[in-house]
Amino acid sequence: MAAVDQRADTSEKVVDGSLWDRAYDALQNEEPDRIAAYEDLLSKALAWAQLRTLPAPNEIEDVDKLTKHIPQDPVARRVKLKKITELGLEHMKQKKISTTLLGHEIVLQDVVANIAGVVEWAEDFIKETVKDLPYASIVIAGVSLVLPLLTNPPKDEAANQDGFTYVTSQMRYYVAMESLLLAEDMKADLKADLTDRLVGLYKLIIDFQVQSVIRFYRSRTKNFFRGTINYDGWEQKLQDIKDGDKELVSKLETAMSATSLQELKRLAREAEHSRTTLDNLLDTLQKIERHMSDGETRACLEALQASDPRDDKARIELDKGGLLRDSYHWVLTQVDFQRWRDDGHGQLLWIRGDPGKGKTMLLCGIIDELKTTAPTANISFFFCQATDARINNATAVLRGLIYMLVTQQPALVSHLRESYDGFGKQRFEGPNSWVALSKIFTRILEDPHLRGTYLIIDALDECTRDLGLLLDLVARKSSAYSSVKWIVSSRNWPSIEKGLNTATQKVRLSLELNEESVSAAVTTYVRFKVEGLAKRNKYSNDTRDAVERYLSTNAHGTFLWVALVCQELATIPGWKTQKKLAAFPPGLDALYRRMMDQICNFEDTEDTTLCKRILAIVSVVYRPITLDELTALVDTLEGVSGNYEVLAEIVGLCGSFLTLRERTTSFVHQSAKDFLLKQARDEIFPSGVEDVHHTIFSRSLRVMRETLRRDIYKLGAPGFSIDKVRPPDPDPLAAVRYSCVYWINHLRDCNPKKNTNGDLQDGGLIDTFLCEKYLNWLEALSLLKSISEGVASVLGLEGLFKVSFRW
Repeated sequence: MAAVDQRADTSEKVVDGSLWDRAYDALQNEEPDRIAAYEDLLSKALAWAQLRTLPAPNEIEDVDKLTKHIPQDPVARRVKLKKITELGLEHMKQKKISTTLLGHEIVLQDVVANIAGVVEWAEDFIKETVKDLPYASIVIAGVSLVLPLLTNPPKDEAANQDGFTYVTSQMRYYVAMESLLLAEDMKADLKADLTDRLVGLYKLIIDFQVQSVIRFYRSRTKNFFRGTINYDGWEQKLQDIKDGDKELVSKLETAMSATSLQELKRLAREAEHSRTTLDNLLDTLQKIERHMSDGETRACLEALQASDPRDDKARIELDKGGLLRDSYHWVLTQVDFQRWRDDGHGQLLWIRGDPGKGKTMLLCGIIDELKTTAPTANISFFFCQATDARINNATAVLRGLIYMLVTQQPALVSHLRESYDGFGKQRFEGPNSWVALSKIFTRILEDPHLRGTYLIIDALDECTRDLGLLLDLVARKSSAYSSVKWIVSSRNWPSIEKGLNTATQKVRLSLELNEESVSAAVTTYVRFKVEGLAKRNKYSNDTRDAVERYLSTNAHGTFLWVALVCQELATIPGWKTQKKLAAFPPGLDALYRRMMDQICNFEDTEDTTLCKRILAIVSVVYRPITLDELTALVDTLEGVSGNYEVLAEIVGLCGSFLTLRERTTSFVHQSAKDFLLKQARDEIFPSGVEDVHHTIFSRSLRVMRETLRRDIYKLGAPGFSIDKVRPPDPDPLAAVRYSCVYWINHLRDCNPKKNTNGDLQDGGLIDTFLCEKYLNWLEALSLLKSISEGVASVLGLEGLFKVSFRW
């Protein structure tokens, strides 16, 4: 009986305490599936938020197997919903809600909402609504998920969005009704009638917002909460709320005190003002989004984008085994870094150090920290890589920086369109591209509405083309704009120091002069790597200690040396490890020499020859090549073409010089390529580098003659839109993609006068290929979206022919 009385008391408290809870519980009884879907969505949103990522609409359903954990006790439920609201606001500020543009994730606040002011408005409005009105969390929790995501709705969703913004802007008015309308001295029968009417109005409000939140996510996901809401009649749902509001206030006007009536009218006016403000903000947001989605703007961005630096950063971190915070955190408290960060007169930070010292991962860490400490700033970065023609030149650097700036602050696209319109893609390519891009870049930096901006370029020493132009631009621009700060990294090259000398506001950070901090970071990295080895190879405590001690003693502040040795140790059984440790000499060059000696001393000399040939090919190609492309360029691999398991095993014979990811092979580090080209040159290039270029050239012509044919993708219609082309599986061009684009480059670099033996003459290899396959080659270039490269190649070939006639 006591339990029954206790439940009755609790029920009475709930009714007296909050009509919102009463309305919510009533709706839950009437529409259990709908409320269950809403609570499921909130539960998943909470789980994502606690993982430090608020879901985009297309991600909500991926958090599966969650047990619904929205409490049914009213007080506990309010606490949980308030927490969801707070987390929604926190991640709103941290720019964690994402959308997609051109196939790449873009942070929505970066793209539109910061400019439009939606986030600031949402934050202020929601905080004010729940500050003194905890019951409002029942509705506001869902609002915090949806409000900053509102964009230009399809016609069939516009009515729902209009209603959603109307009800949201009225929330403080609705919540205040409970205290303003139900005075303590009101007659019991009138109070009971009005209470029922107010509960009914609250039910309509909660139901409308619940369905709106579910609809918003349901329309952007696959089969999410299907059947839980009615997608029609949004106008009538909103009208029912307005009618209920009007009827309730009309009935109460005679019973309300003048003060209460005046306060309710003030809140109504405030709601109208909030609604006007929100409508204006959303209108601005929608205009920006429409502009970014405009076909010409999309085409302009696609033409600009040679490589997405965000993808390059993710790939680099993956290749290096992940970003370890303890390996870079030291720099955040370093005096030179802090002087650059905090001093208005230190706009350029130059981080320099020897190969393998962790410069690239240091910049990856700094980028991540800036995203947290400067959430509203533009953070534009680029990673140069000498072995990849897409990202090893000054023009590519500018394209990448501009692309990231425009995707973060879309209004800047006007500077891009000004140059692009009327010229098209060629504006960003060809001999005049640097001039055009420099002008665009300057206009962006001079834009009075440019937000605080960080520009970061890694590995200047790996910019193999037009580095002088890039250094000059960095030196000039880094001293010109107080709202823009720069970070660049490179090896200790005198030529780079000379190029940056004219920068008047720079800070130098030498890794060699911070040896103690770098060594401590390397020691942390050693412990991390040994921990993984010990688990993988089941080390004894003695072996574990011995490995950690040897690596720490011989690393000499070089992350790369540790990584390479650990890669080798991973293949050695635990019981053999201690005996093998001494075989790994300290220093990168000594370690590379050991790896080269191992290849030269294989028992099977055919393996040695094959590895040397692969290393020679990979050393001179202009971008990382796939396994399919490798088999086309190395004749002895033809027998295993398409057998990726065997090909991966063969690449593995090349020691730790090469890395293989997603069937693409590349050097583990630029220093590995440098070693082969300089210190192992006689071993892998016995007939000279030019001979390898000629081999690639002649093999390319051969495989293209064998592969290329008319309508190779079987499209049927010659006017088929390139944007709709999808390579068949298997792709008949897979093995010749590299050859189609770069065969003339290798012809140029093989010293044609010495090596071609009549290839340039009538009836020679080139003449035969062009007579038989010229149109097929152009078709292939079109399918590969490389026509502009083909045009440049033909011009280059014409020049080679002219030179050959003078021989």
